[in-house]
Amino acid sequence: MRRVIRAVSLALLAVCLTASAAFAMEIKLGIVTTPGSAQYIVAEKFKELVEERSKGDITVSIFHSASLGNETEILQQIQMNAVNMGVITLGPFDAFVPEVKVVNFPFLFKSYDHVSKILDGPLGKEVLKDIEKAGFKGLAFSENGFRNLSNNVRPVHSVEDVDGLKIRVMESALHKELWRVLGANPTPMGWPIYSELEQGVIDGQENPVSVIKVFKLYEVQKYLSLTGHVYSAHIDVANLGWFNGLDPEVQKMLSDSMYEAAVNERNWNRENEAGFLAELEKEGMIIDKNPDKASFRAKAVELKNMELFTKDPSTAALLDKFLEATK
Repeated sequence: MRRVIRAVSLALLAVCLTASAAFAMEIKLGIVTTPGSAQYIVAEKFKELVEERSKGDITVSIFHSASLGNETEILQQIQMNAVNMGVITLGPFDAFVPEVKVVNFPFLFKSYDHVSKILDGPLGKEVLKDIEKAGFKGLAFSENGFRNLSNNVRPVHSVEDVDGLKIRVMESALHKELWRVLGANPTPMGWPIYSELEQGVIDGQENPVSVIKVFKLYEVQKYLSLTGHVYSAHIDVANLGWFNGLDPEVQKMLSDSMYEAAVNERNWNRENEAGFLAELEKEGMIIDKNPDKASFRAKAVELKNMELFTKDPSTAALLDKFLEATK
């Protein structure tokens, strides 16, 4: 009898081990930034939650520091399912899904609370649904924060001071057109850009204060203006086909984990922003904390009537929804 029980026990153990091995999965997740950055904080928290909730059956491998290429290249790899997931700045998405650019419309949001209300609501869900047409599963919005202008040529208080500055922008049609309208010479570049700033290939760049601090751009940029011209979100995404092929329970666990990771990172960014700014001052940056935003806004509003937004009816319609919801 004991031999029978032992044989049955061994058989059950073999079945369990086989099932566990069959379930074991590695998720490859790509970001362009380094440990300590906003994107890495999202990825790291997601990894922690998934591995804990799956009891180690699912592991998350984070490919950071642009080891997989720039953000456009990572998105292409996600489309091909060479990489399963990514935490990607919203700007590069507009080359894949035109509607996405509405979230980056200048001076759209009034505060971080305003951002959360809109992007965690129906309009945010509509954007996440829209990116499915390009083969992406949108899981959550995390953030870099509100973008500000830095340069190494002169203080910038009003939009007139931007004239002629060679500014690095993301590989995004919207960001390129915005800085053209504002009077700069926009230069699209992937990340990172420290060497280009150090060598004077570009005069400046625009990013949230957390990015300027984490990447030590204060070493190669003298002037910072808190223009807050665009809210910079990440979209936390997966390959749509891969995601849809997972068991529903696993899909829910991944979705819940990414949303929690995104909220955790948003809170980190918002709670530390004042401290980041103080550190930039301590490092010697000359900061204009109250630039003439109205002068920037008056120029930037021209974008609404440009082909960038009017050419595609669905993009124009979505922008109208966002402008109505945020006015």
